[in-house]
Parts: sequence; structure tokens; C-alpha cells
Amino acid sequence: MPHVLIVDDSPDELGWMSEVVQAQGCTVATADSLRAARVQLVRQQPEVLLTDIQLPDGNGLQLVHDLEAPAQTEVVAITGHASVDSVVEALRLGATDYLVKPVDIERLRAILKRQPEAAELRHEIGELRGELRKAGRFGALLGGSPAMQSLYDKLARVAPTSATVLLIGESGTGKELAARTIHDLSRRRKLPFLAVNCGAISPQLIESELFGHEKGSFTGADRQHVGFFERANGGTLLLDEVTEMPLELQVKLLRVLETGSFVRVGTTQPISTDVRMVAATNRLPEKAVAEGRFREDLYHRLNVFPVHLPPLRERGNDIEMLAQYFLDELNRQEGTHKTFSPQAIAKLYERSWSGNVRELKNYVQRAFILSDDVVEAAESTETQPEEGPSDVISIRIGTPLDEVERRVTMATLERCGQVKRKTAEVLGISLKTLYNRLEVYSMKDQARDGGDVRRQAGKDRPTDNSTSPPKH
Repeated sequence: MPHVLIVDDSPDELGWMSEVVQAQGCTVATADSLRAARVQLVRQQPEVLLTDIQLPDGNGLQLVHDLEAPAQTEVVAITGHASVDSVVEALRLGATDYLVKPVDIERLRAILKRQPEAAELRHEIGELRGELRKAGRFGALLGGSPAMQSLYDKLARVAPTSATVLLIGESGTGKELAARTIHDLSRRRKLPFLAVNCGAISPQLIESELFGHEKGSFTGADRQHVGFFERANGGTLLLDEVTEMPLELQVKLLRVLETGSFVRVGTTQPISTDVRMVAATNRLPEKAVAEGRFREDLYHRLNVFPVHLPPLRERGNDIEMLAQYFLDELNRQEGTHKTFSPQAIAKLYERSWSGNVRELKNYVQRAFILSDDVVEAAESTETQPEEGPSDVISIRIGTPLDEVERRVTMATLERCGQVKRKTAEVLGISLKTLYNRLEVYSMKDQARDGGDVRRQAGKDRPTDNSTSPPKH
């Protein structure tokens, strides 16, 4: 039975919150000051600490330093000011979640409902941390290098909390697997985990995908659509490639993070949601902020607990471990017993692996297909562009930004020998974002070509009753 300590200098607040906590099957203790709260902490450490930030004798979050085992207590700050600065500061001081006065009863109940058998969760994480030292595994992630063990330690610390996490790493480093691991080791693990790639959805549809829409809210909306925030209620939502999100939608995302509610497209009725947010990007977020592509206030709101995922080239012997794991999986699926040759293993360490683990997995599969009993090194798929295409293009002053982006994208694609993965890396965008751009360019070309054909047909149409065909 979880134990909850409520700290607030208002007797009325203490009274009704105590009733809600007890109704959820928890034991409860109360305190109206830091001093009284410290007495309660000596008696019993709580699984949940609900504390007002403003107390008569100081900041309620000072109690974080009095916890004997901070990682075993969910600290929820109660604030009367729902500004981004106050919330971010509370989270940085040790809070794992927050409530805004007047406290929403449903949000409070949601926090209490996700309290599992805390000892069971701590035991599982402890076992996993022991397992990684033996087998180089942690949740959905694989690898035993020092860089990965440091990553596992961070994930183990943040997973049981409700803190927002920002995953930063190159394409193919396993950001979605890290997010899945955070969810699986959290109090929300029995509830949904959903992932949405912000760079793979067109700007016209992403708001509807995230927040949903009502029937008839726009052309083609023939029925109500439930968005990711609503479907992930109670669980975890991964916003992948979050720096690719349109600026106007970033404002609405910030509002959701501040208030815990959103509005479907086509209505003004707010809907409450309790979602643990994990964001991911393969760009440097500070650079995206400096370029004006990413709001600074949203960046600070998401960057509560940043986690950097190491590239494969910095993971030492993990390269061989991962390659063997992928080969074992292929053997199991195909009923074979293929092995790597010594030369194939040596070749693994000669490559730069710019596509990281995803590239390695594809490489092993390609080598597997081309081999008999012994897997030899596969040929590289990285096409080296021949001499000829220039590294410089000329753009006239006043050219629309959309056209500038198009010309730079297409020139880079040509320079990279039409290899889209390499092009995306050079441009600093995700592969899905590149495909999305190319699709838009193709649609515009088709629309323009269709218009040209119609206009040309009009010019060529005979103006008299002649039956002679138009000249082309």
C-alpha cells in the first residue's frame, strides 16, 4: 500500500487531498511546514511526496534533499503559477511531476493510480542493471560498452519518475528503443506507449494526428478522429524528430505540457490528458533554436532530463556484439547456422557506421543473404559521387525560401549520388523528412506540368472550323 505525504500550509487543501489519497487505497500523512514534514520523513519515507512550493519556512522542494532514497519517491510539486519557468524550475529541483492550483482532482488521481508495487519496480530495475553487467542488455537495448552502461544508468534513474525526457542522438542510435525502455520501467508500463514521427507527417495533418479532430472540421474529415495524446492517456508518448514540428504547432504542444489538456481540431472543448512525454531529435536542439526552427521555451520545457545516445563508432566491441545478435536472429528466423568469417569481423571495425545500429543491422542482413555457410563482408551501399557535380549553387537574392530549400535539397541529393540516406545526413534531417520533402516537390511538379499542358492545349486549339491538328 503506497504511503503519501502531503505538505501544504492550508488546512482545507490538506483535508480534501487526504480524502482523495485515502480513497485511492493509500496511507497518508500531512504536514503544514518544512519542519513538520521532516518529522514525518523520519517516521516513514513516502512513495509519493505532494508538496506546495511556497511554505511558511521555505521552498517545499528542499524536502528532496531530506529523502533517504530520492529515487524511490515520486515528488509532485504543487504551484499556484503555471508558467513555463516555474514548472521547469520545479522539475530541475527534483520534482517528477507538478500540479497547478486549484488542483485538478482527476490529475491527482491519475498520479496515485500509476503507483505500482514500488518495491517490485525497484527490484526489477536492480535486476536489469545487474543483467547488463553480465550480458550487456538493458530493457530493449543491447551493448556492454562504457558508453552504453552510462546510458543505462541514466535511463534507470529517470524511468521510475514522471520527468520529461529529451533523447538526443544521430539517426539509427536507438532513440525509440530507449523511449520504450523508459516506458517499460516506469509506473505507466501497463498503459499505452505510442510513437509519432513529427517529420514524417505533413504540416497540414500533424495537428489532427496529435490532438484529433471532429467530424466535419475540415474537408475530408468524414468522422471523428482520436489523436495520439488521447490514445496515449495514462501512458507514454514519444515525439520523434520533435525539432521538425511546425512552429505554430509548437505553441500548442507547449500549452499541453503546461496545462495537461488539449483541444481537438474543430472544437473548443478542452480534454484532459495524463501523458508522460519523451521527445527525441537527431539534430542539436540548441542549433535548431538558434536557427529559429525550434521555440526556446518549448526546448527548455522538454529538456528537463536530457539523455545523449552514443553513436556506434564510440561503442567499441558493441559493434561485434550487435552484429552477432543480428546474425543469430536471422539464423533463428531462417533455420540456418551461418557464422561470420574472421575477415568479416575485421571489416566491421573498418567502417564508420554513419547510419549507426540501423545501418549495421541492414549490413548484416545483406551479408547473410549473399553468403552460404560462412558470412563474408558485404559490399558497401554507400555510393561515392563521381567528380562533376559542383559543391556550390547560385541563388538569386529574393528567391522564395521554399524554392531555396528545394534547390539545396535537390543539389545535395545529386551530389550524394541519389543516395537518400546520405543526403538526409548531410542536410541534418531525418530520412523520413527527406522523403516527405521529395513527395511535396513531386506533387508540385505534377500540378505545374498539368497546368502547362492545359495552357498549351488552349493556345494550340484552332480558332476557326479547321479540322487540321494543332501544331506542336
